[in-house]
Amino acid sequence: MYTDTERCVRAVRSKDARFDGWFFTAVLTTGIYCRPSCPVVPPKAENMTFYPSAAACQQAGFRACKRCRPDTSPGSPEWNARADAVARAVRLIQDGVVDREGVPGLAGRLGYSARQIERQLLAELGAGPLALARAQRAQTARLLIETTGLPMADIAFAAGFSSIRAFNDTVREVFALSPSELRARGARGTRGARGTPGTDPAGTSGARGTNGTAPTATPGVISLRLPFRAPLNPDNLFGHLAATAVPGVEEWRDGAYRRTLSLPYGHGIVALSPRPDHIACRLSLTDPRDLTLAISSCRRMFDLDADPVAVDEQLRADPLLTPLVDKAPGRRVPRTVDAAEFAVRAVLGQQVSTAAARTHAARLVTAHGVPVDDPEGGLTHLFPSPEALAALDPEALALPRTRRTTLTTLVAALADGSLRLGPDSDWDRAREQLIALPGFGPWTVEVIAMRALGDPDAFLPTDLGMRRAAAGLGLPSTPAALTARAAAWRPWRAYAVQYLWATEDHAINHLPA
Repeated sequence: MYTDTERCVRAVRSKDARFDGWFFTAVLTTGIYCRPSCPVVPPKAENMTFYPSAAACQQAGFRACKRCRPDTSPGSPEWNARADAVARAVRLIQDGVVDREGVPGLAGRLGYSARQIERQLLAELGAGPLALARAQRAQTARLLIETTGLPMADIAFAAGFSSIRAFNDTVREVFALSPSELRARGARGTRGARGTPGTDPAGTSGARGTNGTAPTATPGVISLRLPFRAPLNPDNLFGHLAATAVPGVEEWRDGAYRRTLSLPYGHGIVALSPRPDHIACRLSLTDPRDLTLAISSCRRMFDLDADPVAVDEQLRADPLLTPLVDKAPGRRVPRTVDAAEFAVRAVLGQQVSTAAARTHAARLVTAHGVPVDDPEGGLTHLFPSPEALAALDPEALALPRTRRTTLTTLVAALADGSLRLGPDSDWDRAREQLIALPGFGPWTVEVIAMRALGDPDAFLPTDLGMRRAAAGLGLPSTPAALTARAAAWRPWRAYAVQYLWATEDHAINHLPA
């Protein structure tokens, strides 16, 4: 989109927040780059140039606007709607893979050479993997500087920098402030957000839904805002996650969905609550180096980088779906923080009720999960890893023999790496591998594609709830006929599933009390 200058200028002049993350505006006369919805007076068109990423702006020598904080824009929805090498690379960089494994590690995961990945990212994003990772490190550093009391040295390494000098230089270059100046400005902005006269709340509170927050008082806990593109209907997101929550791993408590997180350097507990213009996120991490992955995992779980306007516009083209979309626009697809975990839970949920699936999963958690301490609630374990489950005794599973075989075969494939599910997965290849496993039919494969892999076009025509909803609306109810009708909904069929499911009076469709 950033190559369409006329359209970009119109978006900037109208301060249209829908385009935040799609492109960035660099102002030639000031050396600053902004998000399209920046509240300042728009510059003249001849003084604007447009870039596809914050990293490209930074690489061109522009610094982030202190008013609109473009580094905290919602991510481009494009990368979650594609499964090619560039989109998979972006998702891995968002998860901090370059910081942990370097560019060779990124390329190895994707099956390309480092040179090929560099060339493809430059062509589409105007920046290579190192520049993209650097921009993300700067954003993580800013978040830690403004929301925690951690020493700057700890922040530098938690954000992924290899040295204090690189940390200082990057923060100064990107934000035109030293780390200590950034912290002081953030503190002033926080006081302003609480009503102190003469301060600038935009510094940290982020009136447009940025990741700015007030510094937290609890040691080891980071509170932040997760921005999204409006509208967002939270009912099925929180309803689905709460209704299917595995005891000990997930819970609904005090208006928040809480769960444990398995992370590269340790573990964490996250609490997420719906707000009118953001999702409130409270993270407790055993190692702050996991912050980048924790944030990207939560954003992915709540599908926060989606473009609801584009999705709903496409679905409204079907007159039978129009009333559903108009009634509750902005439905997202509830996803997961761990694709392997969800695949295991999908098998446990085959042909049983939601309650039975939770019971089966809870037994696995108690027997094989790693215990954790949760002083603020009732979480007790991490969901067991495939490696831990690979050692289980099939006879100990209270499941039919055929489903035991399905589960143990899946776990073995995940544990030995022959089946890889995650942000780097090729969706079509993953489907082929899953359908080849014993006991995997179209429903299980597609629900994993939709909720674990994040394919926005995954579709469940054989699902009983889908067929009942379709029949009630006058849509075809047989799988073949419904699939043919749904061709017009592509590439957003997973969102159509959410709207159809929402016609039933089920706990997954209601925001918990």
